[in-house]
Amino acid sequence: MYLTSEKKQEIFEKYGKSNTDTGSPEAQIALFSYRIAHLTEHLKSNHKDYSTERALRMLVGKRRRLLDYLIKVDINRYRAIIKELGIRK
Repeated sequence: MYLTSEKKQEIFEKYGKSNTDTGSPEAQIALFSYRIAHLTEHLKSNHKDYSTERALRMLVGKRRRLLDYLIKVDINRYRAIIKELGIRK
């Protein structure tokens, strides 16, 4: 499995407020970004896997909605997470 519980803990520890903070927008955006990167690599070699392509599009939409929420709430947190993850807009 590509996403172990240790990897999730590491992501939440780095981007969340603590290692048990799974609900903050920054932690969720970081987790979605990790999953998006993995699915993108999968689709490079399996370009006819349409169900994975749909899942990837849904994840990108979820991440976009969270980023839009973060813009409304706190623009500085948004800019920090965009810079840290290397997400372009």
